[in-house]
Amino acid sequence: MALPEESLPVQALHEDADILVLYKPAGLLCVPGRGPDKQDCLSARAQQRWPGALIVHRLDQATSGLVLMARHIDAQRRLGLAFEQRQVHKRYVAVVQGHMGLVDGGTWADIDLPIAADWERRPLRVIDAAAGKPSLTRWRADAHDAAAHTTRLLLEPVTGRTHQLRVHLAAVGHAILGDALYADAATQACAPRLLLHASELALAHPVTGEPLQFHLAPDF
Repeated sequence: MALPEESLPVQALHEDADILVLYKPAGLLCVPGRGPDKQDCLSARAQQRWPGALIVHRLDQATSGLVLMARHIDAQRRLGLAFEQRQVHKRYVAVVQGHMGLVDGGTWADIDLPIAADWERRPLRVIDAAAGKPSLTRWRADAHDAAAHTTRLLLEPVTGRTHQLRVHLAAVGHAILGDALYADAATQACAPRLLLHASELALAHPVTGEPLQFHLAPDF
């Protein structure tokens, strides 16, 4: 489902009395940051349109895609528990440097590397076998671009560490194009933005139990 660029301040794929499924563009914060210049964010915009809307999970500022919000505290609690119990299915699309894996239409592989905070360079994260938390990403090659020497990937984070997809892909030598934190200068310069997009969400409705699935293709 493609969404127009010029539209309402918040683009909703779904809204009901309990939940919202919203589109977050690249460059927009999910929640307010520190300082007056970082108050504009998805949650603030959503609360203007749906008073009382509550954040459930976040995407990095540089990442685009689907974000789930709750309309009230009970829905937030139930959705938070669903995320903790890994009952919310998330899938991302990314374009990375180099040729990664075989495009065979179905084989998934794992990146299983522990991630820790890089306290001297916050908010960066690092792979740390001693201090890192277990972190697992499933990936599948979707397409290769021989001319650009890049790979389009489907990604499924099993765990939910900060910057997990970006750190894992950089660690295996295939940084995401446009990644200003984890890619080298040449890979950063390959795209005007981070080519990472949250494309799918699947979950049980927190109140009715109805199975829900949402898909939004990236604009890259």
